[in-house]
Amino acid sequence: MKHICVVEDESVVRDIFSRLFNKKNVALTFFERGDQAVTALENGERFDTIITDLMLPGKSGLDILEVSRSINESVPVIVMTAYASIDSAVDAMKGGAFDYITKPFNNDEVMLIVDKALKQRHLLRENRQLKQALNERYGFTKIIGNSQIMKDVFELVRMAAPSSATILIRGESGTGKELIARAIHHNSQRKHKPFVAVNAGAIPADLLESQLFGHTKGSFTGATSEKTGLFETASNSSFFLDEIGNLSMELQAKLLRVLQEKEIMPVGSNTTREVDVRMICATNLDLEQEVQKGTFREDLYYRLNVIEIVLPPLREKKEDIPILVQFFATKYGKINGKTVDDISPEFLNILEQYPFPGNVRELENIIERAVVLSRDGVLKKDDLPAKILKKRKTKTFTLRPGISFTEQTLEFERELLIYGLERTGGVQKKAAELLGLKPTTFHEKLKRHQLR
Repeated sequence: MKHICVVEDESVVRDIFSRLFNKKNVALTFFERGDQAVTALENGERFDTIITDLMLPGKSGLDILEVSRSINESVPVIVMTAYASIDSAVDAMKGGAFDYITKPFNNDEVMLIVDKALKQRHLLRENRQLKQALNERYGFTKIIGNSQIMKDVFELVRMAAPSSATILIRGESGTGKELIARAIHHNSQRKHKPFVAVNAGAIPADLLESQLFGHTKGSFTGATSEKTGLFETASNSSFFLDEIGNLSMELQAKLLRVLQEKEIMPVGSNTTREVDVRMICATNLDLEQEVQKGTFREDLYYRLNVIEIVLPPLREKKEDIPILVQFFATKYGKINGKTVDDISPEFLNILEQYPFPGNVRELENIIERAVVLSRDGVLKKDDLPAKILKKRKTKTFTLRPGISFTEQTLEFERELLIYGLERTGGVQKKAAELLGLKPTTFHEKLKRHQLR
Protein backbone atom coordinates (compact mmCIF):
# COMPACT_ATOMS: atom_id res chain seq x y z
CA MET A 1 0.00 0.00 0.00
CA LYS A 2 1.27 3.45 -0.96
CA HIS A 3 1.53 6.11 1.74
CA ILE A 4 0.74 9.73 0.78
CA CYS A 5 1.16 12.75 3.01
CA VAL A 6 -1.20 15.71 2.42
CA VAL A 7 -0.37 19.02 4.16
CA GLU A 8 -3.37 21.37 3.86
CA ASP A 9 -4.97 23.80 6.33
CA GLU A 10 -8.34 23.90 4.58
CA SER A 11 -10.69 21.12 5.68
CA VAL A 12 -12.63 21.28 2.40
CA VAL A 13 -9.50 20.42 0.39
CA ARG A 14 -8.61 17.61 2.79
CA ASP A 15 -12.10 16.15 2.32
CA ILE A 16 -11.64 16.26 -1.46
CA PHE A 17 -8.41 14.24 -1.21
CA SER A 18 -10.11 11.75 1.10
CA ARG A 19 -12.80 11.12 -1.50
CA LEU A 20 -10.33 11.03 -4.41
CA PHE A 21 -8.22 8.29 -2.85
CA ASN A 22 -11.03 6.31 -1.28
CA LYS A 23 -10.73 2.64 -2.37
CA LYS A 24 -7.44 3.36 -4.18
CA ASN A 25 -5.26 1.16 -1.93
CA VAL A 26 -3.57 4.32 -0.67
CA ALA A 27 -3.00 5.37 2.95
CA LEU A 28 -3.40 9.11 3.58
CA THR A 29 -1.84 11.08 6.41
CA PHE A 30 -3.09 14.65 6.87
CA PHE A 31 -1.40 17.61 8.55
CA GLU A 32 -3.04 21.01 9.00
CA ARG A 33 0.19 22.87 9.76
CA GLY A 34 3.56 22.91 8.01
CA ASP A 35 5.53 22.54 11.24
CA GLN A 36 3.60 19.34 12.06
CA ALA A 37 4.67 17.81 8.74
CA VAL A 38 8.30 18.90 9.24
CA THR A 39 8.36 17.36 12.74
CA ALA A 40 6.94 14.09 11.40
CA LEU A 41 9.59 13.91 8.66
CA GLU A 42 12.41 14.71 11.07
CA ASN A 43 11.13 12.02 13.45
CA GLY A 44 11.50 9.38 10.77
CA GLU A 45 8.00 9.09 9.28
CA ARG A 46 8.31 8.11 5.62
CA PHE A 47 5.96 8.66 2.67
CA ASP A 48 5.87 7.62 -0.98
CA THR A 49 4.65 11.06 -2.07
CA ILE A 50 4.02 14.40 -0.36
CA ILE A 51 1.33 16.86 -1.48
CA THR A 52 1.63 20.22 0.26
CA ASP A 53 0.12 23.65 0.04
CA LEU A 54 2.67 26.46 -0.29
CA MET A 55 0.94 28.82 2.16
CA LEU A 56 0.62 27.13 5.56
CA PRO A 57 0.69 28.08 9.22
CA GLY A 58 3.90 27.22 11.08
CA LYS A 59 6.09 26.28 8.10
CA SER A 60 5.64 26.88 4.39
CA GLY A 61 5.36 24.29 1.64
CA LEU A 62 8.87 25.25 0.49
CA ASP A 63 10.17 24.44 4.00
CA ILE A 64 8.54 21.01 3.79
CA LEU A 65 10.05 20.50 0.33
CA GLU A 66 13.52 21.37 1.60
CA VAL A 67 13.31 19.11 4.64
CA SER A 68 11.91 16.19 2.63
CA ARG A 69 14.64 16.39 0.01
CA SER A 70 17.37 16.64 2.66
CA ILE A 71 16.12 13.37 4.15
CA ASN A 72 15.32 11.48 0.94
CA GLU A 73 15.42 13.31 -2.36
CA SER A 74 13.79 10.39 -4.18
CA VAL A 75 10.38 11.12 -2.56
CA PRO A 76 8.31 13.21 -5.01
CA VAL A 77 6.85 16.42 -3.55
CA ILE A 78 3.84 18.02 -5.27
CA VAL A 79 3.06 21.62 -4.27
CA MET A 80 -0.30 23.42 -4.40
CA THR A 81 -0.92 27.14 -4.65
CA ALA A 82 -4.17 29.08 -4.59
CA TYR A 83 -2.67 32.02 -6.37
CA ALA A 84 -1.79 30.44 -9.70
CA SER A 85 1.48 32.31 -9.42
CA ILE A 86 4.15 31.38 -11.92
CA ASP A 87 6.78 32.75 -9.54
CA SER A 88 5.79 30.46 -6.68
CA ALA A 89 5.60 27.47 -9.03
CA VAL A 90 9.05 28.25 -10.47
CA ASP A 91 10.54 28.57 -6.97
CA ALA A 92 9.07 25.20 -6.02
CA MET A 93 10.33 23.48 -9.18
CA LYS A 94 13.80 25.00 -8.67
CA GLY A 95 13.72 23.58 -5.16
CA GLY A 96 13.18 20.09 -6.55
CA ALA A 97 9.38 19.76 -6.57
CA PHE A 98 8.06 16.97 -8.78
CA ASP A 99 5.13 19.08 -10.07
CA TYR A 100 2.64 21.72 -8.93
CA ILE A 101 -1.15 22.06 -8.77
CA THR A 102 -3.09 25.31 -8.91
CA LYS A 103 -6.28 25.82 -6.93
CA PRO A 104 -9.05 25.30 -7.79
CA PHE A 105 -7.76 22.08 -9.32
CA ASN A 106 -9.16 19.50 -11.69
CA ASN A 107 -9.62 16.15 -9.92
CA ASP A 108 -8.52 14.08 -12.93
CA GLU A 109 -5.41 16.22 -13.33
CA VAL A 110 -4.52 15.70 -9.67
CA MET A 111 -4.92 11.94 -9.95
CA LEU A 112 -2.74 11.89 -13.08
CA ILE A 113 0.06 13.87 -11.40
CA VAL A 114 -0.05 11.76 -8.24
CA ASP A 115 -0.04 8.53 -10.28
CA LYS A 116 3.06 9.70 -12.17
CA ALA A 117 4.75 10.64 -8.89
CA LEU A 118 4.06 7.22 -7.34
CA LYS A 119 5.37 5.44 -10.43
CA GLN A 120 8.58 7.47 -10.34
CA ARG A 121 9.00 6.69 -6.66
CA HIS A 122 8.55 2.97 -7.40
CA LEU A 123 11.11 3.03 -10.22
CA LEU A 124 13.68 4.88 -8.13
CA ARG A 125 13.22 2.48 -5.23
CA GLU A 126 13.46 -0.54 -7.54
CA ASN A 127 16.61 0.87 -9.15
CA ARG A 128 18.20 1.42 -5.75
CA GLN A 129 17.34 -2.13 -4.68
CA LEU A 130 18.83 -3.55 -7.88
CA LYS A 131 22.03 -1.57 -7.37
CA GLN A 132 22.21 -2.75 -3.79
CA ALA A 133 21.68 -6.36 -4.88
CA LEU A 134 24.44 -6.03 -7.48
CA ASN A 135 26.81 -4.52 -4.96
CA GLU A 136 26.07 -7.32 -2.52
CA ARG A 137 26.56 -9.97 -5.16
CA TYR A 138 29.45 -8.61 -7.20
CA GLY A 139 30.90 -5.77 -5.16
CA PHE A 140 33.54 -6.18 -2.50
CA THR A 141 31.12 -7.16 0.27
CA LYS A 142 31.24 -10.85 -0.73
CA ILE A 143 35.04 -10.93 -0.90
CA ILE A 144 35.85 -11.53 2.74
CA GLY A 145 39.23 -11.07 4.36
CA ASN A 146 41.04 -8.95 6.92
CA SER A 147 44.51 -10.39 6.34
CA GLN A 148 47.11 -8.07 4.85
CA ILE A 149 47.49 -10.32 1.83
CA MET A 150 43.75 -9.93 1.03
CA LYS A 151 43.85 -6.18 1.68
CA ASP A 152 46.59 -5.98 -0.95
CA VAL A 153 44.37 -7.94 -3.35
CA PHE A 154 41.42 -5.57 -2.70
CA GLU A 155 43.59 -2.53 -3.36
CA LEU A 156 44.91 -4.00 -6.61
CA VAL A 157 41.36 -4.79 -7.76
CA ARG A 158 40.20 -1.25 -6.94
CA MET A 159 43.01 0.28 -8.96
CA ALA A 160 42.72 -2.12 -11.90
CA ALA A 161 38.93 -2.28 -12.27
CA PRO A 162 38.29 1.17 -13.90
CA SER A 163 40.99 0.58 -16.54
CA SER A 164 40.76 -1.40 -19.78
CA ALA A 165 43.90 -3.42 -19.02
CA THR A 166 43.89 -7.19 -19.48
CA ILE A 167 43.97 -9.00 -16.15
CA LEU A 168 45.31 -12.43 -15.25
CA ILE A 169 43.99 -13.95 -12.02
CA ARG A 170 46.03 -16.80 -10.59
CA GLY A 171 45.09 -19.07 -7.74
CA GLU A 172 44.21 -22.59 -6.76
CA SER A 173 40.72 -23.97 -7.29
CA GLY A 174 38.26 -22.59 -4.78
CA THR A 175 40.09 -19.33 -4.04
CA GLY A 176 37.38 -17.17 -5.65
CA LYS A 177 38.84 -16.25 -9.04
CA GLU A 178 35.47 -15.73 -10.74
CA LEU A 179 34.23 -13.70 -7.78
CA ILE A 180 37.20 -11.35 -8.24
CA ALA A 181 36.54 -11.18 -11.99
CA ARG A 182 32.91 -10.20 -11.42
CA ALA A 183 33.97 -7.57 -8.89
CA ILE A 184 36.37 -6.11 -11.46
CA HIS A 185 33.60 -5.96 -14.07
CA HIS A 186 31.06 -4.51 -11.64
CA ASN A 187 33.47 -1.72 -10.70
CA SER A 188 34.52 -0.97 -14.29
CA GLN A 189 33.17 1.37 -16.96
CA ARG A 190 31.63 -1.67 -18.68
CA LYS A 191 29.43 -2.66 -15.74
CA HIS A 192 26.22 -1.74 -17.60
CA LYS A 193 26.84 -4.55 -20.11
CA PRO A 194 26.34 -8.26 -19.28
CA PHE A 195 29.35 -10.07 -17.83
CA VAL A 196 30.27 -13.09 -20.00
CA ALA A 197 32.11 -16.02 -18.39
CA VAL A 198 33.43 -19.22 -19.96
CA ASN A 199 35.27 -22.11 -18.33
CA ALA A 200 37.69 -23.43 -20.93
CA GLY A 201 38.07 -26.66 -19.00
CA ALA A 202 34.35 -27.42 -18.97
CA ILE A 203 33.77 -27.37 -22.76
CA PRO A 204 35.13 -30.10 -25.07
CA ALA A 205 38.03 -28.79 -27.13
CA ASP A 206 36.26 -29.44 -30.45
CA LEU A 207 33.30 -27.28 -29.38
CA LEU A 208 35.17 -24.50 -27.59
CA GLU A 209 36.34 -22.72 -30.76
CA SER A 210 32.78 -22.49 -32.08
CA GLN A 211 31.54 -21.28 -28.67
CA LEU A 212 34.15 -18.54 -28.49
CA PHE A 213 34.34 -17.35 -32.08
CA GLY A 214 31.05 -18.51 -33.60
CA HIS A 215 30.64 -20.36 -36.90
CA THR A 216 29.04 -20.03 -40.32
CA LYS A 217 26.27 -22.23 -41.65
CA GLY A 218 27.64 -25.50 -43.03
CA SER A 219 31.14 -24.95 -41.60
CA PHE A 220 31.01 -28.43 -40.02
CA THR A 221 28.59 -31.30 -39.51
CA GLY A 222 25.69 -30.06 -37.44
CA ALA A 223 26.22 -26.36 -38.24
CA THR A 224 22.73 -25.90 -39.64
CA SER A 225 22.73 -22.13 -39.07
CA GLU A 226 25.10 -19.29 -38.35
CA LYS A 227 26.10 -18.90 -34.70
CA THR A 228 27.38 -15.77 -32.98
CA GLY A 229 30.38 -16.45 -30.76
CA LEU A 230 30.70 -15.39 -27.14
CA PHE A 231 33.45 -12.88 -27.91
CA GLU A 232 31.05 -11.06 -30.20
CA THR A 233 28.28 -11.33 -27.60
CA ALA A 234 30.58 -9.75 -25.02
CA SER A 235 31.58 -6.82 -27.21
CA ASN A 236 31.83 -3.61 -25.14
CA SER A 237 31.74 -5.71 -21.98
CA SER A 238 34.07 -7.89 -19.90
CA PHE A 239 34.96 -11.43 -20.96
CA PHE A 240 36.10 -13.87 -18.27
CA LEU A 241 37.96 -16.92 -19.57
CA ASP A 242 38.64 -19.38 -16.75
CA GLU A 243 41.19 -22.19 -16.88
CA ILE A 244 42.97 -20.52 -19.78
CA GLY A 245 45.87 -22.92 -19.40
CA ASN A 246 43.66 -25.62 -20.96
CA LEU A 247 43.45 -23.86 -24.35
CA SER A 248 44.99 -25.67 -27.31
CA MET A 249 47.88 -23.96 -29.11
CA GLU A 250 45.54 -23.24 -32.04
CA LEU A 251 43.04 -21.46 -29.83
CA GLN A 252 45.84 -19.62 -28.07
CA ALA A 253 46.86 -18.16 -31.44
CA LYS A 254 43.27 -17.06 -32.10
CA LEU A 255 43.01 -15.51 -28.65
CA LEU A 256 46.23 -13.59 -29.27
CA ARG A 257 44.60 -12.10 -32.37
CA VAL A 258 41.63 -10.96 -30.28
CA LEU A 259 43.96 -9.17 -27.89
CA GLN A 260 46.23 -7.66 -30.53
CA GLU A 261 43.86 -6.85 -33.39
CA LYS A 262 40.51 -6.63 -31.58
CA GLU A 263 38.95 -8.93 -34.14
CA ILE A 264 37.69 -12.50 -34.53
CA MET A 265 37.16 -14.90 -37.41
CA PRO A 266 34.23 -17.34 -37.03
CA VAL A 267 34.79 -21.01 -37.88
CA GLY A 268 34.27 -21.51 -41.61
CA SER A 269 34.53 -17.79 -42.44
CA ASN A 270 37.19 -15.87 -44.39
CA THR A 271 36.25 -12.48 -43.03
CA THR A 272 37.00 -10.90 -39.66
CA ARG A 273 34.67 -9.08 -37.30
CA GLU A 274 35.66 -6.36 -34.87
CA VAL A 275 35.10 -6.93 -31.16
CA ASP A 276 35.85 -4.80 -28.13
CA VAL A 277 36.18 -6.94 -25.00
CA ARG A 278 38.01 -6.43 -21.75
CA MET A 279 39.77 -9.74 -21.13
CA ILE A 280 39.96 -11.17 -17.63
CA CYS A 281 41.59 -14.59 -17.55
CA ALA A 282 42.19 -17.06 -14.75
CA THR A 283 44.24 -20.17 -14.20
CA ASN A 284 45.35 -22.50 -11.43
CA LEU A 285 48.48 -23.40 -13.41
CA ASP A 286 51.91 -21.80 -13.31
CA LEU A 287 51.88 -20.34 -16.84
CA GLU A 288 55.59 -19.53 -16.69
CA GLN A 289 56.29 -23.24 -16.29
CA GLU A 290 53.81 -24.03 -19.08
CA VAL A 291 55.69 -21.59 -21.34
CA GLN A 292 58.97 -23.35 -20.50
CA LYS A 293 57.38 -26.73 -21.26
CA GLY A 294 56.14 -25.40 -24.61
CA THR A 295 52.45 -25.92 -23.87
CA PHE A 296 51.60 -22.20 -23.61
CA ARG A 297 52.57 -19.43 -26.01
CA GLU A 298 55.06 -16.97 -24.55
CA ASP A 299 53.67 -14.01 -26.55
CA LEU A 300 50.14 -14.75 -25.32
CA TYR A 301 51.36 -15.05 -21.72
CA TYR A 302 52.85 -11.56 -21.82
CA ARG A 303 49.74 -10.18 -23.50
CA LEU A 304 47.56 -11.62 -20.74
CA ASN A 305 49.82 -10.78 -17.85
CA VAL A 306 49.43 -6.98 -17.98
CA ILE A 307 48.03 -6.91 -14.44
CA GLU A 308 48.43 -10.08 -12.38
CA ILE A 309 46.26 -10.73 -9.34
CA VAL A 310 47.39 -13.69 -7.23
CA LEU A 311 44.79 -15.12 -4.87
CA PRO A 312 46.37 -16.84 -1.90
CA PRO A 313 45.18 -20.29 -0.79
CA LEU A 314 43.28 -20.36 2.49
CA ARG A 315 46.17 -22.07 4.29
CA GLU A 316 48.28 -18.93 3.69
CA LYS A 317 45.71 -16.56 5.25
CA LYS A 318 44.41 -18.54 8.19
CA GLU A 319 43.76 -15.33 10.12
CA ASP A 320 40.76 -14.89 7.77
CA ILE A 321 39.16 -18.19 8.82
CA PRO A 322 37.19 -16.77 11.82
CA ILE A 323 35.60 -13.96 9.81
CA LEU A 324 34.83 -16.34 6.92
CA VAL A 325 33.24 -18.82 9.31
CA GLN A 326 31.06 -16.08 10.79
CA PHE A 327 30.04 -14.85 7.32
CA PHE A 328 29.06 -18.32 6.07
CA ALA A 329 27.36 -19.21 9.36
CA THR A 330 25.15 -16.11 9.07
CA LYS A 331 24.48 -16.76 5.38
CA TYR A 332 23.43 -20.39 5.76
CA GLY A 333 21.60 -19.71 9.00
CA LYS A 334 19.26 -17.40 7.07
CA ILE A 335 18.92 -19.80 4.15
CA ASN A 336 18.07 -22.76 6.39
CA GLY A 337 15.99 -20.88 8.95
CA LYS A 338 18.46 -21.53 11.76
CA THR A 339 20.10 -19.17 14.24
CA VAL A 340 23.81 -19.46 14.96
CA ASP A 341 24.39 -17.79 18.33
CA ASP A 342 27.99 -18.79 18.89
CA ILE A 343 31.00 -20.60 17.46
CA SER A 344 33.10 -22.60 19.90
CA PRO A 345 36.86 -21.88 20.13
CA GLU A 346 37.57 -25.59 19.58
CA PHE A 347 35.54 -25.51 16.35
CA LEU A 348 37.68 -22.63 15.03
CA ASN A 349 40.92 -24.16 16.30
CA ILE A 350 40.30 -27.40 14.39
CA LEU A 351 39.54 -25.47 11.19
CA GLU A 352 42.69 -23.39 11.58
CA GLN A 353 44.76 -26.61 11.70
CA TYR A 354 43.18 -28.04 8.55
CA PRO A 355 45.10 -27.45 5.25
CA PHE A 356 41.95 -26.81 3.12
CA PRO A 357 42.94 -28.28 -0.27
CA GLY A 358 39.60 -26.98 -1.59
CA ASN A 359 40.22 -23.49 -0.18
CA VAL A 360 37.36 -21.08 0.61
CA ARG A 361 34.88 -23.14 -1.40
CA GLU A 362 35.61 -26.15 0.82
CA LEU A 363 35.28 -24.05 3.98
CA GLU A 364 31.91 -22.75 2.78
CA ASN A 365 30.62 -26.30 2.29
CA ILE A 366 31.89 -27.33 5.72
CA ILE A 367 30.13 -24.41 7.43
CA GLU A 368 26.88 -25.00 5.54
CA ARG A 369 26.93 -28.61 6.76
CA ALA A 370 27.72 -27.54 10.32
CA VAL A 371 24.87 -25.01 10.39
CA VAL A 372 22.38 -27.59 9.13
CA LEU A 373 23.50 -30.20 11.67
CA SER A 374 23.86 -27.82 14.62
CA ARG A 375 21.31 -28.63 17.37
CA ASP A 376 21.57 -25.74 19.80
CA GLY A 377 22.71 -22.73 17.75
CA VAL A 378 26.37 -23.24 18.68
CA LEU A 379 28.85 -24.60 16.12
CA LYS A 380 30.95 -27.24 17.90
CA LYS A 381 33.54 -29.90 17.13
CA ASP A 382 30.84 -32.55 16.66
CA ASP A 383 29.36 -30.54 13.75
CA LEU A 384 32.53 -31.02 11.67
CA PRO A 385 32.93 -33.91 9.19
CA ALA A 386 35.15 -36.84 10.13
CA LYS A 387 37.78 -36.01 7.50
CA ILE A 388 38.46 -32.67 9.20
CA LEU A 389 38.90 -34.27 12.61
CA LYS A 390 41.25 -36.92 11.22
CA LYS A 391 43.53 -34.24 9.77
CA ARG A 392 44.26 -32.80 13.22
CA LYS A 393 47.37 -34.92 13.60
CA THR A 394 50.53 -32.84 13.68
CA LYS A 395 53.98 -33.91 12.66
CA THR A 396 56.26 -34.92 15.53
CA PHE A 397 59.97 -35.49 15.59
CA THR A 398 61.46 -38.20 17.80
CA LEU A 399 65.15 -38.42 18.67
CA ARG A 400 66.60 -41.83 17.86
CA PRO A 401 69.63 -43.09 19.77
CA GLY A 402 72.57 -44.16 17.63
CA ILE A 403 71.71 -41.77 14.76
CA SER A 404 74.02 -38.78 14.35
CA PHE A 405 72.78 -35.22 14.71
CA THR A 406 73.60 -34.49 11.05
CA GLU A 407 71.67 -37.52 9.79
CA GLN A 408 68.61 -36.66 11.88
CA THR A 409 68.76 -33.02 10.76
CA LEU A 410 68.83 -34.10 7.11
CA GLU A 411 65.95 -36.50 7.73
CA PHE A 412 63.88 -33.72 9.28
CA GLU A 413 64.81 -31.41 6.40
CA ARG A 414 63.56 -34.03 3.94
CA GLU A 415 60.25 -34.27 5.86
CA LEU A 416 59.89 -30.48 5.70
CA LEU A 417 60.47 -30.48 1.92
CA ILE A 418 57.85 -33.21 1.43
CA TYR A 419 55.44 -31.36 3.72
CA GLY A 420 55.90 -28.15 1.70
CA LEU A 421 55.24 -29.93 -1.59
CA GLU A 422 52.15 -31.66 -0.20
CA ARG A 423 50.72 -28.38 1.11
CA THR A 424 51.19 -26.60 -2.24
CA GLY A 425 50.13 -29.35 -4.61
CA GLY A 426 53.70 -29.96 -5.79
CA VAL A 427 54.32 -26.37 -6.96
CA GLN A 428 57.98 -25.80 -6.07
CA LYS A 429 57.86 -22.00 -6.07
CA LYS A 430 54.95 -21.94 -3.62
CA ALA A 431 56.51 -24.65 -1.46
CA ALA A 432 59.70 -22.59 -1.23
CA GLU A 433 57.69 -19.53 -0.16
CA LEU A 434 55.81 -21.59 2.44
CA LEU A 435 59.08 -22.82 3.97
CA GLY A 436 60.77 -19.45 3.75
CA LEU A 437 63.39 -20.53 1.19
CA LYS A 438 64.57 -19.04 -2.08
CA PRO A 439 63.33 -21.10 -5.07
CA THR A 440 66.92 -21.90 -6.09
CA THR A 441 67.79 -23.09 -2.55
CA PHE A 442 64.61 -25.18 -2.42
CA HIS A 443 65.43 -26.75 -5.80
CA GLU A 444 68.98 -27.62 -4.69
CA LYS A 445 67.68 -29.28 -1.53
CA LEU A 446 65.23 -31.34 -3.60
CA LYS A 447 68.12 -32.55 -5.74
CA ARG A 448 70.21 -33.34 -2.67
CA HIS A 449 67.41 -35.46 -1.20
CA GLN A 450 66.59 -36.95 -4.63
CA LEU A 451 63.00 -35.72 -4.40
CA ARG A 452 60.98 -35.08 -7.58
